[in-house]
Order: sequence, then C-alpha cells, then structure tokens
Amino acid sequence: MTRIIHHLNVLFQNFKFTLCIFISLFHFFSYIYLPSSVSAGHLTDLIYTEKELVQSLREYIKAEESKLAAVKSWANKLDALTRVSTSDPEGYLGHPVNAYKLMKRLNTEWTELESLVLQNPSDGFISNISTHRQYFPDEEDATGAAKALMRLQDTYQLDSEAFARGKLPGMHSSALLTVDDCFDMGKTAYNEADYYHAVLWMQQALKQLDAGEEAVVSKVDILDYLSYSVYQMGDLPRAVELTRRLLVIDSSHERAGGNLRYYENLLRKQLSELNQDYEPASEEPIQLGTYSRPKDHLPEREAYEALCRGEGLQMNEARRSRLFCRYQDGNRNPHLLLKPIKEEDEWDSPNIVRYLDFLSNEEIEKIKELAKPKLARATVRDPKSGVLTTASYRVSKSAWLEGEEDPIIARVNQRIEDLTGLTVKTAELLQVANYGVGGQYEPHFDFSRKDEPDAFKRLGTGNRVATFLNYMSDVEAGGATVFPDFGAAIWPRKGTAVFWYNLFKSGEGDYRTRHAACPVLVGNKWVSNKWIHERGQEFRRPCGLTEVD
Repeated sequence: MTRIIHHLNVLFQNFKFTLCIFISLFHFFSYIYLPSSVSAGHLTDLIYTEKELVQSLREYIKAEESKLAAVKSWANKLDALTRVSTSDPEGYLGHPVNAYKLMKRLNTEWTELESLVLQNPSDGFISNISTHRQYFPDEEDATGAAKALMRLQDTYQLDSEAFARGKLPGMHSSALLTVDDCFDMGKTAYNEADYYHAVLWMQQALKQLDAGEEAVVSKVDILDYLSYSVYQMGDLPRAVELTRRLLVIDSSHERAGGNLRYYENLLRKQLSELNQDYEPASEEPIQLGTYSRPKDHLPEREAYEALCRGEGLQMNEARRSRLFCRYQDGNRNPHLLLKPIKEEDEWDSPNIVRYLDFLSNEEIEKIKELAKPKLARATVRDPKSGVLTTASYRVSKSAWLEGEEDPIIARVNQRIEDLTGLTVKTAELLQVANYGVGGQYEPHFDFSRKDEPDAFKRLGTGNRVATFLNYMSDVEAGGATVFPDFGAAIWPRKGTAVFWYNLFKSGEGDYRTRHAACPVLVGNKWVSNKWIHERGQEFRRPCGLTEVD
C-alpha cells in the first residue's frame, strides 16, 4: 500500500511538472509577440506549431483523466474492501474465499494497479515538444522581441500604455501586456543598461499594479528596478522618493536602504552646490518625454524617424506639380511594346520612379514560396573586411534566389533588364527580405564609398550602380523607405517597384541616396531587390562629362 501511495505521489508530481511545462510555453509564446529577428513568415509557421502542441496537450489531458478515473475506481473498490476486512481481520480470513482473494489481490491485482500508476501519458506530449523545440525562438529572439517594441515606441512616439492596452495607430487590439510582461520588458532594457526604456516599462508595470491588476512580480521588485533606473537617468529627487516608497513596503530591504542613504547624500551635495532648497519629486507618472532619449550612433536619427511617421517631407507643391506618370516601354524594348508598364515619378532629384503592377500576385506568392525555406538573418557587408555579417541596425530575414531556380525568377530578372535598360548579368541575385513587426534597416548606402574600395572586389563587377526594389505586400502601418538627406518617404504598395541610381554617370557615389527601411509597426513586409552593378553598363549608361552628371 505504501508503494502505491508513493507512486500516486510520483504521478501527481509528473502531472504538475508537465503542467508547468505547458504554462511556461504559453507565457513564452505570449511574450514573444512578434520578434524582430524572427521573420513574420517563420512566425506564421510557429502559429501552426503551437496549434499542434495544444492538440497534443488535449490528448495528454484526456489520457491523464482516463488514467486517474481508473485509479479512482480501484481506490473506491479497495477502500470498501479494506473497511470490511479490517473491522474483524480474523473473522474475515476465517472464510477461505476471502483468504484466497486476499492472496490473489496482493499477488496480481496490486501489481496491475502499480503498472497502471506507473504509466506516463505525458510521454507523447513531451516527445511532441521535443520534436518542435528546435524551431522555437531562443533567448536572443525573445530579447529581440522586446527591443522591437522599444524601437517602435521610439520611432512612432508611442507610450508604454499604448502598447500595454493594444492601442496602435489605426487599430485597437486585444493583444494586451500584463504587469509581468511590462516588468519583463523593463528588465530586458535594464540588463542592456538601457535605463531610458527600463524606466518607461517599469513605470507602466507599476501603474497597472497600482490599478489592481494581479501579477506574479511584487511591487518591491518593480520599485527596486525603477528607482535605480531613474537614478541612472540623473533624476535624484525621484530616485529618493521611489526608494522611500519601496522601504515603506519592505523596511528590511538592505540594498534599498543603502541606496537611499547614497541618493540622499548625493542630492544634498547637489543642492548645496547649486544653492537650492530641496523640493519633493513630482508625483506625476513618468511618461514618454519625461526624460531625454540618449543619443546614439545615428546622426540623422530624428530626421529618419520623423520621415517614418510621415513628418518632415520636403516636397513642396511647386516641385510636386512637375512630377508625372507615363507608360514605360523600355526605350521601345520588344518585350514591352505591347504591354508597357505604368511609371510614376516619386521624386525629382535624385530621380526615383515607381512602377505599377510590376509583379503579379502569382509571381509574388511563388517568390515567397521559394524564399521561405532559405530565410536567414539578413547580413550586411563589413566595409573593412568585405565579409557578410549580421548587424543590429538591420533586422530582417532574407534569402537569395537564382534565375535558374524557377522560370518566374528568370522572368522577373529579364523584366528588370527590359525596363531599366541595364544588364542584370552582372547584378547580384534577387534578394528577398521579410520584416516582422519592428523589422528595420537603419540609414545606409547601397554603394561602396571611397573608404571601402574592396567592398565588392570579390564579385568583380564594380560598384552598385542602381537599386531596383519590389514591394511584395502592403503594410498596415510603418515600413516606409525613407531618404533622410532630402526628405523623401516611399510607402509600400503591393506589386509595385521603385528604382533609383546610386552612382552618377561619372561613377561617383550619389551620397543623397542614403536611405532606410522604417520599422514595421503593424503588418508583414515582404520585399525583393536587385542590386545592379557597373560592369556591362558601359554602352547602356555612358559616362558623364562632369562628376555629378
């Protein structure tokens, strides 16, 4: 009997363990939201993986319930039997049938019950998880997801509450962030020494907790992170006030006690040097704009992000009136004579044009189908070594497609050549990129500058003379292609393509073409691009007489 009770305890512990695994998985999938380094295409696959795991979990629960029902039936039957036998053991065993059945039960039936208890219905579920675990996002992806939300928060000037309540431009979502989610966001920023965002998210966690929302994390933990992050932002009065709030809740908190004495001494010295009196910190919640966002590596950060929001556009009406649309037949190219392509001017100088209906839906879906199995974290070419490497300023997944892979790829390449008049024989392969929410590519040049002469040396095809960019999806919010130098913003429109030259006819780089892919706020952005090189264009685009021709 003792062994059976022990096995029942083991069964219960196994059930608790499996349940914990599922709960952890649930929170993990809830937390990742839409990671930046995991493409939206791959996340779609994870949705179906999660559905399969839920079905597997239901099957496990059903098997566990069936097992527990059988064990309960055994327990009820044996409980009634032992009540009778223990009331008068000698009298009970005086009947030969009872003696026989006792021997039989202990020899066979209890062994059967032991086998039943030792059965583990969770094996199938655990096996299923193990099979799919290799495709789960990892810790880097989870951190990338948090950073993606912060990137969107900065670019589109959204406060933490907007995210927490699912209030994004143009939509109201039921995708809400809990106190614990906000705390995890703040902790991610804190661990990266990003105290600016740590403050914003810890403050949101505190706000929701004070409003009565239940949470696993304690107010003491939130205040601990928040007070120190505020101190790092240079706000000593508020750091003192928050630390005092923490100590009211937990007066034995040693670190907070030491911090408070340190903050108060610093504040006294600061006020003494400035000859000012102490004023209590503002009781207003810390919001976007309370503190200045730290400067970073990007000199045109403000201009770039303003363009992403649709602000700061430089095209006035007089210039806009000189933009036209036309039918383009590629200088009477035979492939386009009967079906020319609609061309619109997007910008005058440098000239950027958009081609309408360049890709059909069939072509787009085929390109995506070919690219999906190959998608990997997008890379950039190191200007010093010329080696392709990942970079924090480019967050997307990409794949390269050869013309020989499918007739559609060959057809698209030929169409680009027909339309631009430039040979694609020396161009790079068609690159397909998928940006999830928060996916971006900060301002960059497509061509190599004079300080990086070996960037494309390995290719042997010269510099990138032009860029042909296909939009393969509409984007609900965000995701524009912007040019901070002259204030242009090109918005994605499915099936269209944009084209510009990176080099002047002299071969000199056009530094005005520094551009960026804005973070995707809502939606799923698919693009493909063709980087066209100098070699082979000698008679297709003759040299100019001056440096800026």
